[in-house]
Amino acid sequence: MTNWEKTDNGALKKIFSFKNYRQSFAFVCQVALLAEKKNHHPKIILEYNRVDIELISHDQNEVTERDIDLAEQIDKI
Repeated sequence: MTNWEKTDNGALKKIFSFKNYRQSFAFVCQVALLAEKKNHHPKIILEYNRVDIELISHDQNEVTERDIDLAEQIDKI
């Protein structure tokens, strides 16, 4: 899990940069499929060449192993 930061509300956050919108969108699609498979749904903000992702287990109001595991899987995309 590389370069994930903690937000003020305790979530894990990472900003991913891409060349263009198409690459950003393709990345978001991959993350969405992975998240759905794991039944764990991050906050995703898609911009032209940037994607912001936040992970937190809302049912526990903190970062759990599920979040860390998903962050590691996202880093592999």
